[in-house]
Amino acid sequence: QVQLVESGGGLVQPGGSLRLSCAASGSIFSIYVMGWYRQGPGNKRELVAAITSGGSTNYADSVKGRFTISRDNAKNTSYLQMNTLKPEDTAVYYCRITYRSDPMGATIISWGQGTQVTVSS
Repeated sequence: QVQLVESGGGLVQPGGSLRLSCAASGSIFSIYVMGWYRQGPGNKRELVAAITSGGSTNYADSVKGRFTISRDNAKNTSYLQMNTLKPEDTAVYYCRITYRSDPMGATIISWGQGTQVTVSS
């Protein structure tokens, strides 16, 4: 079993910043991809940003230049630094990891419980 604990969400004014964290614990051999997704009211869940174990990153066009994803492999933790936040960034943000629990095992995907980010004046 793997647990993902997200933190850092909250209410912020437009133009403000927040930093989300996602800490993974449990039966983990290696985490290959760590990502952040979001789901706004009435919307489908969408990819915000992802980072591989080698440090390659991918961002949604809507957040490029404003959000930065990073990870600390020693701590099995990813971070999402969100700057210049806009009301349209309001959503529940979910952490997702792709990992193996042992060297010969299958690749597994696990999701966090989500953290609310609200951008409003």
